[in-house]
Amino acid sequence: MIDDLIRHWPDLALVYSAFFVAVASPGPSNLAVMATSMEHGRRAGLILALGVTTGSLTWGILAAIGVSALIVAHPGALYAIKIVGGLYLLFLAWRSARSAMRVDMPPPKAAVPGRQAYLRGFLMHLTNPKAILSWTAIIALGLRAETPAVVVYAIVIGCMLISLVLNQGYAVLFSTAAMVAGYRKIRRRAEACLAAFFGFASFKLLTAQL
Repeated sequence: MIDDLIRHWPDLALVYSAFFVAVASPGPSNLAVMATSMEHGRRAGLILALGVTTGSLTWGILAAIGVSALIVAHPGALYAIKIVGGLYLLFLAWRSARSAMRVDMPPPKAAVPGRQAYLRGFLMHLTNPKAILSWTAIIALGLRAETPAVVVYAIVIGCMLISLVLNQGYAVLFSTAAMVAGYRKIRRRAEACLAAFFGFASFKLLTAQL
């Protein structure tokens, strides 16, 4: 087992590097983690980040066992996921736009139920059809005809650890007093940018060719 991992380490390193860049890059999930941590506090941000990681793990497992090939082979299923994901992003855009129009900053809502924050993060990632396509590419990137099963497990587990560390790190960083103070100064502009980003992402998702 260890020998297999050592022999396929170059492939694993490539997969981990690609996944790290993908998770660290700005996107709906990590932007939501940042915004939630600043508005609702560290606990809500950490729980939402855990939901995002769980959603990613779900797609990772499905991709690893080959369900991704089934979804890609049936455009109707992927189309349905795309519609749901696009509408959810549109809802997030509306919420951000509504917040941006408020002159006064709403009071902190640190008492957000943990289940609500978790489900929001989970569904946000689970209803994103780009996630399954990205995972399909990630899995394919590290596989060869002779690749043993332990390498596939290492890909999924390693990528999940990367997702967990990065998203939890974002939650901790953006819940600090310095970040919150800075956010108060640029809140309306930040929320407007989030609204524009989520709106654009929704448009692209709903109009993209599968």
